[in-house]
Amino acid sequence: MESVQQNHNPAFIGDDGRSTASTVVMSPNHGSRPPATDDADREAGKLPPERTERATWGNGLEFLMSCIAMSVGLGNVWRFPFTALDNGGGAFLIPYLVVLFVIGKPIYYLEMVIGQFSSRGSVKVFDLCPAMKGVGIGQVISISMVTTYYVAIMGITLRYLYDSFRAPLPWSECQPDWQPYCVASSLGNTSKLVNPMTMDQQHLREMGLNEKQQQPVSSAELYFLKEVLHEKDNINDGIGLPNWELVIGLFVSWLCVFLIIRQGVKSSGKASYFLALFPYVIMGVLLVRAVTLPGSLDGIYYFIKPNWSKILDPKVWYAAVTQCFYSLSVCFGNIIMYSSFNKFGHNVHRDATIVTALDTATSLLAGFTIFGILGHLAHEIGTDDIGSVVKGGAGLAFISYPDAIAKFKNLPQIFSVLFFLMLFVLGIGSNIAMTSCSVTAIRDRFPNFKQWQCALLIAVISFAIGLMYITPGGQYMLTLVDFFGASMIALVLGIAELYTVGWIYGTDRLCKDIEFMLNRKVGLYWRLCWGIFTPLIMTIILIYFYATYEPLTYNEQIFPSWASGIGWTITAFGILQLPIWMVVAIIREPGKTWLDKIRGAFTPKKHWGPRDPLLLEQYHKEIEHELKPKRGKGFWPAIKQNIFG
Repeated sequence: MESVQQNHNPAFIGDDGRSTASTVVMSPNHGSRPPATDDADREAGKLPPERTERATWGNGLEFLMSCIAMSVGLGNVWRFPFTALDNGGGAFLIPYLVVLFVIGKPIYYLEMVIGQFSSRGSVKVFDLCPAMKGVGIGQVISISMVTTYYVAIMGITLRYLYDSFRAPLPWSECQPDWQPYCVASSLGNTSKLVNPMTMDQQHLREMGLNEKQQQPVSSAELYFLKEVLHEKDNINDGIGLPNWELVIGLFVSWLCVFLIIRQGVKSSGKASYFLALFPYVIMGVLLVRAVTLPGSLDGIYYFIKPNWSKILDPKVWYAAVTQCFYSLSVCFGNIIMYSSFNKFGHNVHRDATIVTALDTATSLLAGFTIFGILGHLAHEIGTDDIGSVVKGGAGLAFISYPDAIAKFKNLPQIFSVLFFLMLFVLGIGSNIAMTSCSVTAIRDRFPNFKQWQCALLIAVISFAIGLMYITPGGQYMLTLVDFFGASMIALVLGIAELYTVGWIYGTDRLCKDIEFMLNRKVGLYWRLCWGIFTPLIMTIILIYFYATYEPLTYNEQIFPSWASGIGWTITAFGILQLPIWMVVAIIREPGKTWLDKIRGAFTPKKHWGPRDPLLLEQYHKEIEHELKPKRGKGFWPAIKQNIFG
């Protein structure tokens, strides 16, 4: 028996897929494929197009765990600690938390909302403004590039994980051809060891060492550069051929990703519990061990010691924005994609709060763990300057940490296995989201393309591209693609996304959508962030980014002109999606005049809204009524209503 309940949100559908309150009569097959409708109406855009049944998460917890696995990744473990250290230590937390509340959290919630509200992926979601479809396409291009090198890092991680079972650890001792410049990482105090600057400079270059080095070179560093990467001094004569051992790691990493996403959220949702929780178990074990090591507290204090003189430095605030931006994975399309598989009415407000808070807490936890161990390393080699034993970025994961582990007196293999297993799981969790974003964008456009087929195609192509990063010049190319293919593109398109949703679609309409979906009022904090603070700060960051731009370098070497040309071509390819698809949308838009076409291209499509046809009909009736007061007003009243309602 069907019943009608009054005075409740007509759109709320809980995580069990059932409507908890409705002002319309819900049919027994509510939420299923829309019934057959008149083809003429569909062609005219009055009704939503026929779409295949969209998969959903098994429950709300799977979505939350998947978001945690996506957002908590390598950036928390090796990027945050050294970003904080380089930008004021404990003082960095102040700008970071401010940025989290005015940029990170608002964007995270916004992307969750529009994805869940529309049940559309990161490209189709721009049905809210067809002219800006290029934002979604550009973001898919950017995240696809990130995916190719992210899994290459996973391949290197697997190499270290495999080596961690060997006794002694292969990077703990010097190999004969490394002498006399090598210092065994298993040794204690190195303060009296030979300075490589006193050695023959030609031999130094043959060893791949920097002539400006003023310290002995650890076996852990030489192992990473000479045995794992076979790194070249430069890429002027090309990048070389892939290392076959890393090819195996790359293949296994992509195989893991494919097996997890081959059935979409049905399979990745189940894996999310392990991918989200297991790294915390390992991190907890490592933290307990770290704080019990001699000298560890000195390392932790070094990490959090505030340098208040840097808090007014604009570079510190820029670092806080970029760290928050990339740590949370906002403006890449991942969050929109994941939330599009939610049940309509799922409490994304709660989830956004949990994930953003947990991401920051994890960064701090990782910082305490990493610097506790590096403090012990400084204690072992007899120095008070903890900064001298630190290498950031990939150097932390594959040089500093292995070097510290090699000095453990009892079973260093255990801690090595735990650390690299944690890195691998963190990386896989993030990469599943990135790959799924590309898969969803393709399947939204070509619904007959099966999930496993699309996932396999992307895995094979990305594997082939990933071979570039495991060559002797691979780290050069990784740096190049990360800068031009991720940072440059994501920043520009992220700002375009904010202005599109906040001002073209409208903050006020977005808030009304949230009220319709979640049955809750939207506070002034969210309105001010979406309408003013977040897009404004991001615009300032973009201006600062280009104003302080310097040629890209790796190992203090400027990239050759051909490499820079490739980089700028990648950036242009991603950003030019914005004007290209804007022109396409205007041309395709029906209308008698160009003004009508332009106006229509910047107006939500007729079938924009909830996926369920009954909810869509109810939504259009309500939104038409709600938006009437806004029409016919002047410029400033319209702006005021957009922000304050």
